[in-house]
Amino acid sequence: MDENNLAIRRELMKSARQVVVKAGTRLLTSQEAISELVSGIDLLRRDGRRVLLVTSGAVGMGMRALNLTKRPKELAQVQALAAIGQSRLMAIYEEECRKRGFGTAQLLLTASDLRNRERYLNVMNCIGALWDAGVLPVVNENDSVSVSELKFGDNDTLAGMLASLTDSRLTVILTTEQGLRKRNEDGTLGERISVVKEVSESVRAMAGGTDNSEFSIGGMSSKIHAAELVTASGEYLWIADGREKGALGRILAGEDIGTVFLPRARRIPGRKRWISFFSRVSGSLLVDAGAARAVREQGRSLLPSGVKFVSGEFKRGDTVEIAGPDGVPFARGLVNFDAADCLRICGQSSVRVHSILGPNVDEELIHRDNLTLNLP
Repeated sequence: MDENNLAIRRELMKSARQVVVKAGTRLLTSQEAISELVSGIDLLRRDGRRVLLVTSGAVGMGMRALNLTKRPKELAQVQALAAIGQSRLMAIYEEECRKRGFGTAQLLLTASDLRNRERYLNVMNCIGALWDAGVLPVVNENDSVSVSELKFGDNDTLAGMLASLTDSRLTVILTTEQGLRKRNEDGTLGERISVVKEVSESVRAMAGGTDNSEFSIGGMSSKIHAAELVTASGEYLWIADGREKGALGRILAGEDIGTVFLPRARRIPGRKRWISFFSRVSGSLLVDAGAARAVREQGRSLLPSGVKFVSGEFKRGDTVEIAGPDGVPFARGLVNFDAADCLRICGQSSVRVHSILGPNVDEELIHRDNLTLNLP
């Protein structure tokens, strides 16, 4: 047993006051399985942690209600199964949580709820109010109405996004694997990896082959994607086998189970997390070498004088990418002018900007407080 791996887990659990727990469809096979999950959540709550549960299982529950053995491919059929299964799933969660002395609240989300800044803040404030009331937020993708452009892709990604949104120190993804495992030369799965310091190409290559599309979507690859999102925010992600009795209790105790992914960066402030991971890019600004250096290396705001070219249709407050002389985007931020005004003032000094647009306009195209660098 590696003492360093144990030390990492124990230090993490000392600081993780807010925890996102995600449980996949293949774990939610019966009321007994859900009861075991809720018992683990109860342990975390009794230890003073605020817990948010991201649950799959609505489609699977609908399939069981209709005695189906294979997940349909047609969107309307999947949406119908989600509508049938969601109320059944929540009824079980409510029953099991009430047995332990606390209530639940259901949030059904689409990706557009987090891309829009106002709705993002509303979701964040709602979760905070539920936590203040001692209620367990139970979140699922709104599969009964989601279409491809509104989907997160899978609930692993949704869990990672919610961890970033709520500033949660730890995301736990419970799955049907013991964690990320090495690949043997013959392609079979080998020993468990206890700690991952960086999500490299070799780590991604280990992640294939764990999907079971008959009941669920995702697999280990989607969990690695979630790990990239969470660790880029400066937080931890822990994958563990949810079939193991007492898994959340063992995580709470800091035991060496599953795989822990370490933060790859300092913790990112909330507004910059939204810009980095949630906002939709509406245009781009091509800047010269001096402006690129000032933004990337010196943490400066982007001024109109350093901008060479403007593309896209955007308005004040939209997110735009910043690209260097090579055309490769290296940052993004909330722009202070619409596209037409950006075209009028690009390459101009601050004095000229005021003479063109008036004395009361911003001097920066993008202020440094509203700007984030792309992670390498």
